[in-house]
Amino acid sequence: MANVEVDCDSHDLISLLSFEERDFLVRNNGDQLKISNLSGKTVGLYFSGSWCGPCCHFTPTLVEVYEELLPKGDFEVVFISSDRNDESFNGYFAKMPWLAVPFTDSETQKRLKNLFKVRGIPHLVILDPNGKVLTNDGCRIVREYGVDGYPFTSEKIQFLKDEEEAARKNQSLSSVLISGSRDYLESNDGNKIAVPELEGKTVGLYFSIQAPGACLEFTPKLIEVYKKLKERGENFEIVLIPLDYEDEHFKEGFKTMPWLTVPFKDKTCEKLPRYFELKTLPTVVIIGPDGKTVHPNVAELIEEHGIEAYPFTPGKVAELAEIEKARSESQTLESVLVLGESDFVIDKSGSKVPVSELVGKNILLYFSAHWCPPCRAFMPKLIEVYHEIKAKYKAFEIIFISSDRDQSSFDEFFGGMPWLALPFGDERKKFLSRKFKIQGIPAAVVIGQSGRLVTKEARQLITAYGADAYPFTEERMKHFEEMAKGWPEKLKHELHSEHELTKTRRSSYVCDGCGEMGNGFSFYCKQCDFDLHPKCALKKDEGTKDGEKAKDGVICDGEVCRKA
Repeated sequence: MANVEVDCDSHDLISLLSFEERDFLVRNNGDQLKISNLSGKTVGLYFSGSWCGPCCHFTPTLVEVYEELLPKGDFEVVFISSDRNDESFNGYFAKMPWLAVPFTDSETQKRLKNLFKVRGIPHLVILDPNGKVLTNDGCRIVREYGVDGYPFTSEKIQFLKDEEEAARKNQSLSSVLISGSRDYLESNDGNKIAVPELEGKTVGLYFSIQAPGACLEFTPKLIEVYKKLKERGENFEIVLIPLDYEDEHFKEGFKTMPWLTVPFKDKTCEKLPRYFELKTLPTVVIIGPDGKTVHPNVAELIEEHGIEAYPFTPGKVAELAEIEKARSESQTLESVLVLGESDFVIDKSGSKVPVSELVGKNILLYFSAHWCPPCRAFMPKLIEVYHEIKAKYKAFEIIFISSDRDQSSFDEFFGGMPWLALPFGDERKKFLSRKFKIQGIPAAVVIGQSGRLVTKEARQLITAYGADAYPFTEERMKHFEEMAKGWPEKLKHELHSEHELTKTRRSSYVCDGCGEMGNGFSFYCKQCDFDLHPKCALKKDEGTKDGEKAKDGVICDGEVCRKA
């Protein structure tokens, strides 16, 4: 399997899972099972914890696969807990139909985590019947292939990949949407519609989840476009591919949608995100009348152009790109920040500041929120940089674009900022997020004195260069590139005497010298994962500041929870 680290050694299960006098594992009813009974079975070592959100989402998927494989009698899972107390362990283990290392045996839990280099959870190591590691990436394989991935060998996974590639070459609407014995879709009034009835139509596959965020904001726009196309008599249909975790969330969202859906929790909902290489939500994949993929995601086109984006063909996309290019070249600050009668921003007192007063300045749009830990961590740096720039250049301002969830959170966060803001709940926030394709926060976009876009990566530039990054232009960045050419390719530093540090481009890191975030160049030791920001690495006779080591904690990031 590509990109999967596999341990070539074989492990004896009894030595691996026993400890001192204990030669058994436990079930959630208290029964004990001799470890020797696992001999000759494929075994999954499941590292997980009840406090971990991604674990709680993944465990039901693993339970479903386990129960389907149970009749075979040659597959078992062993839970290795990361829970912090016996009560949490018991409550979580009660949902699992497999075995576990006893919670009291913390030594074995720690030893297994170290042996298999578990850096985050959920983590699933799968051993073949001889104790050899098949994969350390079992969670991804189970998510993507489910029971079809069994026995989880590299040969089986490659076979499934080859099968999917062949399906792409011979793709039809039926091959995409029909699953097993199911050859129908459902409407929100409970009717079943045969998939072949959609053949010959342009079909949008709408990958969505009913949770606060981009999908809920996008759905009303998609409904509007769908209804207009139907009124116009276009041969167009939408099929929802629901990715919800809970049936009630799916039902609540789908009842507002006028199109069809793949049944909730159908295996197609697991297969299609992989098949179409889903990267973001919402996604609308367009399938043409011939059953072939026309466009991998038209969500942004629909947001920006509405019904004018139809029929989403390469020619139409090229036409829209030309329109967008012309708009960009004629962009002014007013065209970005004025919407209807909303032609102002506010200061900390709540007073209105006309956008016209900001024309001719370099404007940094700061997308952030109080609830976002990285935003709060970036704030002190941004305030420091703001004051430094303002002390030298008057033609500079920052405008806070809030993603806060209520007025009080906005007021509290904005209260600590020395710059301007859009009012809380201002409709321009959605427009700006869509225009600049903001995928996450904190984000910082710079509009130049002419009103045109300078960069959407100002946060990274500030992290890397501080106030020296101003005015964030390409010419300024070239200056730093030239400066970096004068730095040594390798150096020794007293903070990391074990190895030489190599000048390396790094997208994001925490400097092990000053403890601050870094971006761009680092003096890096790959062997030890040690970074020094150039300003720290090139300073002489200065060590690490006291008290700036990272605190212990837990970060949940996407599908994995890990130590900070």
